[in-house]
Amino acid sequence: MRYLTAGESHGPQLTTIIEGVPAQLELVASDINEDLARRQGGYGRGRRMQIEKDQVQIVSGVRHGKTTGAPIALVVENKDWTHWTKIMGAEPLNEEEEKEVKRKLTRPRPGHADLNGAIKYGHRDMRNVLERSSARETTVRVAAGAVAKKILAAFGIKVGGHVLEIGGVKAENVHYDSVEDIQNRSEASQVRCLDEEASVKMMEAIDAAKKDGDSIGGIVEVVVENVPIGLGSHVHYDRKLDGKLAAAIMSINAFKGVEIGIGFEAAHLPGSQVHDEITWDEEKGYSRKTNRLGGLEGGMTTGMPIVVRGVMKPIPTLYKPLQSVDIDTKEPFEASIERSDSCAVPAASVVAESVIAWEIANALLETFGQDQMGTILENVDRHQAKAREF
Repeated sequence: MRYLTAGESHGPQLTTIIEGVPAQLELVASDINEDLARRQGGYGRGRRMQIEKDQVQIVSGVRHGKTTGAPIALVVENKDWTHWTKIMGAEPLNEEEEKEVKRKLTRPRPGHADLNGAIKYGHRDMRNVLERSSARETTVRVAAGAVAKKILAAFGIKVGGHVLEIGGVKAENVHYDSVEDIQNRSEASQVRCLDEEASVKMMEAIDAAKKDGDSIGGIVEVVVENVPIGLGSHVHYDRKLDGKLAAAIMSINAFKGVEIGIGFEAAHLPGSQVHDEITWDEEKGYSRKTNRLGGLEGGMTTGMPIVVRGVMKPIPTLYKPLQSVDIDTKEPFEASIERSDSCAVPAASVVAESVIAWEIANALLETFGQDQMGTILENVDRHQAKAREF
Protein backbone atom coordinates (compact mmCIF):
# COMPACT_ATOMS: atom_id res chain seq x y z
CA MET A 1 0.00 0.00 0.00
CA ARG A 2 0.98 3.60 -0.35
CA TYR A 3 -0.63 6.98 0.18
CA LEU A 4 -0.05 10.61 -0.62
CA THR A 5 -1.38 13.61 1.27
CA ALA A 6 -2.09 17.09 -0.05
CA GLY A 7 -3.31 20.32 1.44
CA GLU A 8 -2.26 23.23 3.61
CA SER A 9 -3.08 24.16 7.18
CA HIS A 10 -5.40 27.02 6.12
CA GLY A 11 -6.26 25.76 2.64
CA PRO A 12 -9.73 24.53 1.65
CA GLN A 13 -9.16 20.90 2.54
CA LEU A 14 -6.75 18.08 3.32
CA THR A 15 -6.72 15.08 1.02
CA THR A 16 -5.19 11.62 1.00
CA ILE A 17 -5.26 9.07 -1.81
CA ILE A 18 -4.62 5.51 -0.68
CA GLU A 19 -3.62 2.81 -3.15
CA GLY A 20 -3.47 -0.92 -2.55
CA VAL A 21 -6.28 -1.46 -0.03
CA PRO A 22 -7.82 -4.90 -0.69
CA ALA A 23 -11.35 -5.23 -2.01
CA GLN A 24 -14.22 -6.36 0.23
CA LEU A 25 -13.01 -4.51 3.33
CA GLU A 26 -15.94 -3.01 5.23
CA LEU A 27 -15.32 0.72 5.57
CA VAL A 28 -17.58 3.67 6.43
CA ALA A 29 -16.85 7.28 7.38
CA SER A 30 -17.50 6.69 11.08
CA ASP A 31 -14.58 4.22 11.18
CA ILE A 32 -12.30 7.13 10.32
CA ASN A 33 -14.09 9.96 12.14
CA GLU A 34 -13.59 8.25 15.48
CA ASP A 35 -9.80 8.56 15.19
CA LEU A 36 -10.03 12.08 13.76
CA ALA A 37 -11.91 13.12 16.90
CA ARG A 38 -9.33 11.41 19.10
CA ARG A 39 -6.53 13.32 17.36
CA GLN A 40 -8.26 16.62 18.12
CA GLY A 41 -8.62 15.85 21.82
CA GLY A 42 -6.20 15.80 24.71
CA TYR A 43 -5.28 18.27 27.42
CA GLY A 44 -3.22 21.26 26.26
CA ARG A 45 -4.69 21.68 22.80
CA GLY A 46 -5.05 25.17 21.33
CA ARG A 47 -7.88 27.25 19.83
CA ARG A 48 -7.62 25.69 16.36
CA MET A 49 -9.26 22.54 17.67
CA GLN A 50 -12.28 24.61 18.69
CA ILE A 51 -12.67 25.76 15.08
CA GLU A 52 -12.13 22.48 13.26
CA LYS A 53 -14.53 19.57 13.76
CA ASP A 54 -12.86 17.08 11.46
CA GLN A 55 -15.15 14.81 9.45
CA VAL A 56 -14.02 12.71 6.51
CA GLN A 57 -15.66 12.40 3.12
CA ILE A 58 -14.94 9.15 1.29
CA VAL A 59 -15.03 10.25 -2.34
CA SER A 60 -13.77 7.16 -4.15
CA GLY A 61 -12.76 3.52 -3.73
CA VAL A 62 -15.69 2.54 -1.49
CA ARG A 63 -19.16 1.52 -2.66
CA HIS A 64 -22.05 0.62 -0.38
CA GLY A 65 -19.76 0.26 2.63
CA LYS A 66 -17.08 -1.95 1.07
CA THR A 67 -13.78 -1.19 -0.65
CA THR A 68 -13.61 -1.98 -4.35
CA GLY A 69 -9.83 -2.41 -4.73
CA ALA A 70 -9.59 0.98 -6.47
CA PRO A 71 -7.69 3.92 -4.95
CA ILE A 72 -9.48 5.41 -1.96
CA ALA A 73 -9.69 9.20 -1.77
CA LEU A 74 -10.43 10.83 1.59
CA VAL A 75 -11.13 14.52 2.11
CA VAL A 76 -11.30 16.57 5.32
CA GLU A 77 -12.47 20.18 4.98
CA ASN A 78 -10.76 23.02 6.85
CA LYS A 79 -13.50 25.10 8.45
CA ASP A 80 -11.03 27.95 9.02
CA TRP A 81 -10.62 28.29 5.23
CA THR A 82 -13.40 30.89 5.17
CA HIS A 83 -11.05 33.35 6.90
CA TRP A 84 -8.12 32.58 4.58
CA THR A 85 -9.62 32.41 1.09
CA LYS A 86 -7.75 35.45 -0.26
CA ILE A 87 -4.51 34.76 1.62
CA MET A 88 -4.35 31.09 0.62
CA GLY A 89 -6.30 31.05 -2.65
CA ALA A 90 -4.88 29.43 -5.78
CA GLU A 91 -5.81 32.29 -8.13
CA PRO A 92 -3.37 35.19 -8.75
CA LEU A 93 -4.02 38.47 -6.93
CA ASN A 94 -4.06 41.92 -8.53
CA GLU A 95 -2.09 44.80 -7.02
CA GLU A 96 -4.97 46.09 -4.91
CA GLU A 97 -5.78 42.64 -3.56
CA GLU A 98 -2.14 42.08 -2.63
CA LYS A 99 -2.15 45.28 -0.57
CA GLU A 100 -5.37 44.20 1.12
CA VAL A 101 -4.14 40.72 1.94
CA LYS A 102 -0.51 41.49 2.83
CA ARG A 103 0.30 38.64 5.20
CA LYS A 104 3.81 37.95 3.90
CA LEU A 105 6.03 36.13 6.40
CA THR A 106 9.73 36.99 6.38
CA ARG A 107 10.54 36.11 9.97
CA PRO A 108 11.42 32.42 10.49
CA ARG A 109 10.50 30.76 13.78
CA PRO A 110 13.20 28.65 15.49
CA GLY A 111 12.35 24.96 15.59
CA HIS A 112 10.11 25.12 12.50
CA ALA A 113 10.72 24.35 8.83
CA ASP A 114 10.37 28.06 7.92
CA LEU A 115 13.95 29.10 7.13
CA ASN A 116 15.24 25.78 5.76
CA GLY A 117 12.20 25.33 3.53
CA ALA A 118 12.35 28.93 2.27
CA ILE A 119 16.02 28.55 1.30
CA LYS A 120 15.40 25.14 -0.30
CA TYR A 121 12.42 26.22 -2.43
CA GLY A 122 13.28 29.89 -2.94
CA HIS A 123 10.27 31.33 -1.10
CA ARG A 124 10.52 34.96 0.03
CA ASP A 125 7.15 34.47 1.76
CA MET A 126 7.61 31.68 4.27
CA ARG A 127 3.88 31.07 4.60
CA ASN A 128 4.38 28.69 1.66
CA VAL A 129 6.52 26.57 3.99
CA LEU A 130 4.54 27.05 7.20
CA GLU A 131 1.25 25.98 5.66
CA ARG A 132 2.48 22.62 4.39
CA SER A 133 4.89 21.78 7.22
CA SER A 134 2.13 22.30 9.80
CA ALA A 135 1.06 19.36 11.94
CA ARG A 136 -2.43 19.95 10.55
CA GLU A 137 -1.33 17.53 7.78
CA THR A 138 -1.41 14.67 10.30
CA THR A 139 -5.22 14.84 10.08
CA VAL A 140 -5.21 12.81 6.89
CA ARG A 141 -2.34 10.62 8.07
CA VAL A 142 -4.64 9.62 10.91
CA ALA A 143 -7.39 9.01 8.33
CA ALA A 144 -5.08 6.68 6.39
CA GLY A 145 -4.10 4.99 9.65
CA ALA A 146 -7.77 4.40 10.47
CA VAL A 147 -8.13 2.49 7.19
CA ALA A 148 -5.05 0.45 8.12
CA LYS A 149 -6.59 -0.33 11.52
CA LYS A 150 -9.71 -1.66 9.80
CA ILE A 151 -7.53 -4.04 7.79
CA LEU A 152 -5.68 -5.19 10.90
CA ALA A 153 -8.87 -5.64 12.91
CA ALA A 154 -10.10 -8.19 10.36
CA PHE A 155 -7.13 -10.35 11.39
CA GLY A 156 -7.57 -9.81 15.12
CA ILE A 157 -4.63 -7.39 15.26
CA LYS A 158 -5.16 -4.47 17.67
CA VAL A 159 -3.25 -1.20 18.02
CA GLY A 160 -3.21 1.01 21.10
CA GLY A 161 -1.23 4.08 22.14
CA HIS A 162 -0.68 5.87 25.42
CA VAL A 163 1.50 8.57 26.99
CA LEU A 164 4.47 7.68 29.19
CA GLU A 165 5.85 11.12 29.95
CA ILE A 166 4.99 14.82 29.62
CA GLY A 167 7.27 17.66 30.65
CA GLY A 168 9.43 15.45 32.86
CA VAL A 169 6.45 13.86 34.64
CA LYS A 170 6.78 10.09 34.15
CA ALA A 171 4.08 7.46 34.37
CA GLU A 172 5.59 5.07 36.92
CA ASN A 173 2.60 2.78 37.48
CA VAL A 174 1.98 1.46 33.94
CA HIS A 175 0.43 -1.99 33.76
CA TYR A 176 -2.05 -3.34 31.23
CA ASP A 177 -3.59 -6.69 30.39
CA SER A 178 -4.09 -6.17 26.65
CA VAL A 179 -4.23 -3.56 23.91
CA GLU A 180 -7.95 -3.28 24.53
CA ASP A 181 -7.13 -2.38 28.14
CA ILE A 182 -4.73 0.32 26.87
CA GLN A 183 -7.42 1.68 24.55
CA ASN A 184 -10.10 1.88 27.22
CA ARG A 185 -7.95 3.40 29.95
CA SER A 186 -6.10 5.88 27.75
CA GLU A 187 -9.41 7.18 26.40
CA ALA A 188 -10.54 7.81 29.97
CA SER A 189 -7.52 10.07 30.61
CA GLN A 190 -7.30 13.65 29.31
CA VAL A 191 -3.59 13.09 28.66
CA ARG A 192 -4.00 9.46 27.47
CA CYS A 193 -1.92 8.16 30.39
CA LEU A 194 -2.54 4.85 32.18
CA ASP A 195 -1.17 6.14 35.50
CA GLU A 196 -3.96 8.19 37.12
CA GLU A 197 -1.66 9.93 39.60
CA ALA A 198 0.81 10.88 36.87
CA SER A 199 -2.07 12.11 34.68
CA VAL A 200 -2.93 14.80 37.22
CA LYS A 201 0.69 15.92 37.49
CA MET A 202 1.00 16.00 33.69
CA MET A 203 -1.98 18.33 33.42
CA GLU A 204 -0.45 20.55 36.10
CA ALA A 205 2.80 20.65 34.09
CA ILE A 206 0.86 21.63 30.94
CA ASP A 207 -0.96 24.40 32.84
CA ALA A 208 2.33 25.72 34.22
CA ALA A 209 3.92 25.78 30.76
CA LYS A 210 0.93 27.58 29.27
CA LYS A 211 0.95 30.19 32.06
CA ASP A 212 4.65 30.77 31.43
CA GLY A 213 4.16 31.14 27.65
CA ASP A 214 6.14 27.96 27.09
CA SER A 215 5.54 24.44 25.74
CA ILE A 216 6.48 20.91 26.79
CA GLY A 217 7.04 17.58 25.05
CA GLY A 218 6.99 13.95 26.12
CA ILE A 219 7.10 10.26 25.24
CA VAL A 220 4.37 8.09 23.71
CA GLU A 221 4.17 4.33 23.34
CA VAL A 222 2.32 2.21 20.77
CA VAL A 223 1.58 -1.49 21.32
CA VAL A 224 0.35 -3.91 18.63
CA GLU A 225 -0.82 -7.42 19.56
CA ASN A 226 -1.70 -10.63 17.67
CA VAL A 227 0.81 -9.94 14.89
CA PRO A 228 1.85 -13.07 12.91
CA ILE A 229 5.46 -14.25 12.99
CA GLY A 230 7.55 -13.21 9.99
CA LEU A 231 6.29 -9.80 8.85
CA GLY A 232 9.17 -7.77 7.45
CA SER A 233 12.39 -9.39 6.22
CA HIS A 234 16.03 -9.93 7.06
CA VAL A 235 17.25 -10.15 3.46
CA HIS A 236 17.51 -6.42 2.59
CA TYR A 237 18.07 -3.37 4.79
CA ASP A 238 15.08 -1.53 3.35
CA ARG A 239 12.67 -4.40 4.06
CA LYS A 240 13.38 -4.61 7.78
CA LEU A 241 10.15 -3.81 9.59
CA ASP A 242 11.79 -2.25 12.63
CA GLY A 243 13.51 0.21 10.29
CA LYS A 244 10.17 1.10 8.70
CA LEU A 245 8.51 1.56 12.09
CA ALA A 246 11.33 3.81 13.27
CA ALA A 247 11.08 5.90 10.09
CA ALA A 248 7.31 6.18 10.52
CA ILE A 249 7.63 7.54 14.05
CA MET A 250 10.38 9.96 13.05
CA SER A 251 8.23 11.25 10.19
CA ILE A 252 5.68 12.70 12.64
CA ASN A 253 6.01 16.43 13.22
CA ALA A 254 8.23 17.30 16.22
CA PHE A 255 9.37 13.71 16.90
CA LYS A 256 13.11 13.50 17.60
CA GLY A 257 13.71 9.99 18.94
CA VAL A 258 12.42 6.41 18.70
CA GLU A 259 13.06 3.08 20.42
CA ILE A 260 11.68 -0.44 20.12
CA GLY A 261 11.24 -2.71 23.13
CA ILE A 262 13.63 -1.71 25.90
CA GLY A 263 15.46 0.41 23.31
CA PHE A 264 18.32 2.50 24.69
CA GLU A 265 18.21 0.62 27.99
CA ALA A 266 19.80 -2.34 26.16
CA ALA A 267 23.07 -0.38 26.00
CA HIS A 268 23.45 -0.74 29.78
CA LEU A 269 22.55 -4.42 30.17
CA PRO A 270 24.31 -7.76 29.50
CA GLY A 271 22.95 -9.88 26.67
CA SER A 272 21.36 -12.33 29.11
CA GLN A 273 19.05 -9.50 30.24
CA VAL A 274 18.24 -8.26 26.73
CA HIS A 275 17.38 -11.22 24.51
CA ASP A 276 14.08 -13.11 24.75
CA GLU A 277 14.25 -16.87 25.40
CA ILE A 278 12.18 -19.05 23.06
CA THR A 279 9.51 -21.52 24.20
CA TRP A 280 7.05 -23.83 22.39
CA ASP A 281 3.83 -25.59 23.30
CA GLU A 282 1.29 -27.51 21.27
CA GLU A 283 -1.49 -24.95 21.62
CA LYS A 284 0.37 -21.66 21.06
CA GLY A 285 3.39 -22.82 19.08
CA TYR A 286 6.47 -20.62 19.48
CA SER A 287 6.57 -17.82 22.01
CA ARG A 288 9.00 -15.84 24.19
CA LYS A 289 9.46 -15.76 27.95
CA THR A 290 9.97 -11.97 27.79
CA ASN A 291 9.45 -9.23 25.24
CA ARG A 292 12.46 -6.97 25.76
CA LEU A 293 13.06 -6.66 22.01
CA GLY A 294 9.55 -5.35 21.44
CA GLY A 295 8.29 -8.09 19.15
CA LEU A 296 10.98 -7.74 16.48
CA GLU A 297 14.17 -9.67 15.72
CA GLY A 298 16.27 -9.50 12.56
CA GLY A 299 13.86 -7.01 11.00
CA MET A 300 10.90 -9.40 11.41
CA THR A 301 8.03 -9.88 13.83
CA THR A 302 8.37 -12.61 16.46
CA GLY A 303 4.67 -12.98 17.24
CA MET A 304 5.06 -11.10 20.52
CA PRO A 305 3.44 -7.67 20.93
CA ILE A 306 5.21 -4.90 19.02
CA VAL A 307 6.24 -2.08 21.36
CA VAL A 308 7.44 1.24 19.89
CA ARG A 309 8.11 4.54 21.70
CA GLY A 310 8.62 8.02 20.31
CA VAL A 311 9.98 11.24 21.79
CA MET A 312 8.17 14.46 20.93
CA LYS A 313 10.00 17.74 21.46
CA PRO A 314 8.15 20.76 22.88
CA ILE A 315 6.17 22.62 20.21
CA PRO A 316 8.43 25.44 18.94
CA THR A 317 5.71 28.11 18.63
CA LEU A 318 6.03 29.92 21.95
CA TYR A 319 4.13 32.79 23.53
CA LYS A 320 7.51 33.62 25.05
CA PRO A 321 9.17 33.94 21.64
CA LEU A 322 12.76 33.09 20.77
CA GLN A 323 15.12 35.31 18.80
CA SER A 324 15.42 35.01 15.03
CA VAL A 325 16.41 37.11 11.98
CA ASP A 326 14.18 38.76 9.34
CA ILE A 327 15.20 37.36 5.91
CA ASP A 328 14.48 40.69 4.18
CA THR A 329 16.11 43.18 6.58
CA LYS A 330 18.54 40.75 8.31
CA GLU A 331 17.57 42.48 11.54
CA PRO A 332 17.07 40.45 14.73
CA PHE A 333 13.55 40.13 16.14
CA GLU A 334 11.46 38.00 18.47
CA ALA A 335 9.75 35.20 16.55
CA SER A 336 6.11 35.69 15.51
CA ILE A 337 3.31 33.64 17.03
CA GLU A 338 0.87 31.45 15.14
CA ARG A 339 -1.93 29.76 17.09
CA SER A 340 -0.43 26.86 18.97
CA ASP A 341 -0.86 24.19 21.61
CA SER A 342 1.12 24.28 24.84
CA CYS A 343 1.36 20.49 24.61
CA ALA A 344 0.28 18.12 21.83
CA VAL A 345 1.73 14.88 23.22
CA PRO A 346 -1.69 13.24 23.88
CA ALA A 347 -2.79 14.00 20.31
CA ALA A 348 0.58 12.81 19.00
CA SER A 349 -0.03 9.39 20.56
CA VAL A 350 -3.02 9.01 18.21
CA VAL A 351 -0.86 9.99 15.23
CA ALA A 352 1.79 7.49 16.36
CA GLU A 353 -0.84 4.74 16.48
CA SER A 354 -1.84 5.62 12.93
CA VAL A 355 1.61 5.53 11.36
CA ILE A 356 2.49 2.27 13.13
CA ALA A 357 -0.83 0.69 12.08
CA TRP A 358 -0.09 1.69 8.49
CA GLU A 359 3.33 0.01 8.45
CA ILE A 360 2.03 -3.19 10.07
CA ALA A 361 -0.91 -3.41 7.65
CA ASN A 362 1.39 -2.79 4.71
CA ALA A 363 3.78 -5.54 5.87
CA LEU A 364 0.85 -7.92 6.35
CA LEU A 365 -0.39 -7.38 2.80
CA GLU A 366 3.11 -7.66 1.34
CA THR A 367 3.42 -11.08 2.98
CA PHE A 368 -0.06 -12.52 2.45
CA GLY A 369 -1.53 -10.89 -0.67
CA GLN A 370 -3.52 -7.82 -1.54
CA ASP A 371 -6.45 -8.34 -3.89
CA GLN A 372 -9.35 -9.29 -1.64
CA MET A 373 -9.86 -9.77 2.08
CA GLY A 374 -11.19 -13.34 1.96
CA THR A 375 -8.12 -14.70 0.19
CA ILE A 376 -5.75 -12.85 2.53
CA LEU A 377 -7.57 -14.21 5.60
CA GLU A 378 -7.15 -17.76 4.26
CA ASN A 379 -3.44 -17.15 3.63
CA VAL A 380 -2.90 -15.85 7.17
CA ASP A 381 -4.77 -18.80 8.71
CA ARG A 382 -2.60 -21.29 6.76
CA HIS A 383 0.56 -19.44 7.79
CA GLN A 384 -0.43 -19.41 11.46
CA ALA A 385 -1.14 -23.15 11.42
CA LYS A 386 2.21 -23.91 9.79
CA ALA A 387 4.08 -21.63 12.20
CA ARG A 388 2.62 -23.51 15.20
CA GLU A 389 3.74 -26.86 13.80
CA PHE A 390 7.11 -25.75 12.36
